[in-house]
Formats: sequence, C-alpha cells, structure tokens
Amino acid sequence: MNPELTLIWAGILGFAVFMYVLMDGFDLGIGILFPFAKSEVERDQMMDSVAPIWDGNETWLVLGGAGLLAAFPLAYGILLPALYLPLLLMLIALVFRGVAFEFRHKARTSRWIWNHSFFLGSTFATIAQGLVLGAFVRGFRVEGTQFVGGAFDWFSLFSLFCALALVAGYALLGACWLIMKTEGDLQEWAYTAARRVLVLVVAATAVVSLWTPFLNPAIAERIASWRSLISIAPGTAAMMAARIAAASSLRGLSSVTMTRSAFAAATAPISGRLPRSRSPPAPKTTVSRPGV
Repeated sequence: MNPELTLIWAGILGFAVFMYVLMDGFDLGIGILFPFAKSEVERDQMMDSVAPIWDGNETWLVLGGAGLLAAFPLAYGILLPALYLPLLLMLIALVFRGVAFEFRHKARTSRWIWNHSFFLGSTFATIAQGLVLGAFVRGFRVEGTQFVGGAFDWFSLFSLFCALALVAGYALLGACWLIMKTEGDLQEWAYTAARRVLVLVVAATAVVSLWTPFLNPAIAERIASWRSLISIAPGTAAMMAARIAAASSLRGLSSVTMTRSAFAAATAPISGRLPRSRSPPAPKTTVSRPGV
C-alpha cells in the first residue's frame, strides 16, 4: 500500500472510531445511568430518546473492524489475538444490550429483569472497550509479525482504570444527551448527574495523562521532547478549556447552548475541539412510546 493510501485509510479508521465513541457513547451512557432514574416513566423517556437511532450507531464499529481487516491485515492479525477476550466480551454485551432494549418494551411483569439487563449490557460493553483502549496504549509483545503475549496480557491496573474512566465518560455523554432531548424532571435529574460525573471524568483524564508516560520509556521520552510538547500543547489547552466550559454550563438549567458545551467537552479528548456558542433552538417536545 502506497503512503498516500495508508494515510487515507488511517484517517477513515480514525473517523470511524471517533464517530462510534460519539454516537454509540451516549447510547451506552444512557444504559449506564438507567437504574439510577427515579421512575419507570423516566426510564421509558430515556429509552424513547434513543429508540430510533441506537442500533444504527453501531454501524461505525462495523466500519472500523472491517476497515482494519481490509486496509491493515497485519495489524489486524496482531490486535485480534491480543484482544480476543475483551472484544468477545464487548460483542456479547452489545448483543445482550440489544435484546434487553427490545424485550423491555414488550415485557409486563418481567420489565425489571430487562432494566437490569440493559444496564449490565451497556456497562460491560463499555468496560470491555476501556480494557481494549488501555491495552492498546500499553502496547503488545510482538516478534516479527506475530503476537507472542499471553491470553490475558490485555489486563492490567492501567487498562482497568481506563475501563472505569470510560464508564464515567459515556455516562457524561448519556447525561448530556438527556439534557438536550428531554425536559422537566428528567432533564433536571440529568443536569445533576452530569455535574457529578464531570468531576470523575476530569479526574480520570488527569490520572491517565500522568500515568501514561510511566508505561513505556519511549512514551516518556517522546513527551519530554520540546517538539512533542509544542504539538500536544494546543490539544491540552483545548481539553482544559472545554472542561471549564462544561463545568460552567452545567451550573444552570436554562440554556441549551450550555448543554452543547458540556456534550462537546465529553468528546474533547478525541476531537480536540472547543464547543461553539449557538442560539437556543425552538422549544422541544419529548416523544414517548405508548405503554405496553
């Protein structure tokens, strides 16, 4: 593959991962927040807010996996054996979440079972993704073009912390989605949840940023160089500014523009973009599904 095509495919895969985290992240976040809602009526509203789009958001995950196999088969052949167990856990959890999503709307006496199932499926899928992320940052043992590590090389304290941090990040995305798509008591509850989870996200981001250089001497050396500091400084400043904007925006309940700032802040580590101010849209209505 020529260098130009390599860069194009790398950009496509990066975009697919970004879109998956952004689009399916708030779906998983709603599942993580699901058992903490005050009533079944609010849980119905939470599900109805994502009902038309939740399954389509997972298409980005398919694009990322298929694109990696097609464009970079060597990397695919190393990553799949190294991450087989957490990827399998993620896929099982996503299927379990989808079954719970559909069955809950049809259940009557057993709805509580599917409430917990939806929560567990969303949480375990998020944890699996965090384990994959942490293992990828740590690196893999490779000889030639073969992965030579063990079946559990992906597990470490760092990858476990990344998993818990991702749970908090997706919960923030889910809370901000509810703020934008609902109103009344549920929106007020979502504001409270977002303020609390934002503290965890900021703390986790700081810990991961400080922990990463100690994982590998090459990473520490790269970060310590002045060229690297210059290249990462704008992104770091953007993330800090986004966090401040999010904290400020979540103090009030009247501005939808502020909510969008918090939503953008949750994705700042990926996008590196600052939230932009916009005029509030027309009043929204909440679509609810008839009780079954």
